[in-house]
Amino acid sequence: MLEEIFNTCEEKMNSSIEHMQKEFKTLRTGKVTTNVLDHVKIDYYGTPTPLDQVGSVIATDATTIVVNPWEKNLLKDIETAIQSANIGVNPNNDGDQIKLFFPPMTVDQRQETVKQMKGMGEDAKVSIRNDRRHSNDKIKKLEKDKEITQDESKSAQENIQKITDKYIAKIDSILKEKEAEILKV
Repeated sequence: MLEEIFNTCEEKMNSSIEHMQKEFKTLRTGKVTTNVLDHVKIDYYGTPTPLDQVGSVIATDATTIVVNPWEKNLLKDIETAIQSANIGVNPNNDGDQIKLFFPPMTVDQRQETVKQMKGMGEDAKVSIRNDRRHSNDKIKKLEKDKEITQDESKSAQENIQKITDKYIAKIDSILKEKEAEILKV
């Protein structure tokens, strides 16, 4: 029973870290990736649709992304969606495709990106602390229902704290690594 609580807690904490790393992909580092357009959606016949489902999105080099829609009548909609997404560049529509030219990142932009990244890391830590609280609540309920002893409850809560510390340290290590990557020119 306690083992099940520990396993569930670890799974949830692991998914918090995975979510944080998925969010990191939307951040811009020195080399531009198509992930900066992940949150851009266009109105495709009344349905908000991601760009990669209405055309090809390719990073042609370290500073350029090309969006080539499958239907040319979507060019204007794609251009408008990219402008309103405020990703830091203006789309260049040549009537055939849309090109996004990203200038090299300035030191201020890199520091702003690091700030965003740390916010994402803090959100993941909050999520992990919530997972800890939920697990401890389950353990306390088992103790209250006389299914485990007070000593078992104390030991189990200490184990949950060790798991929490492990995942918080993992987040700190990932943040430090990512910060070095972003600040490297």
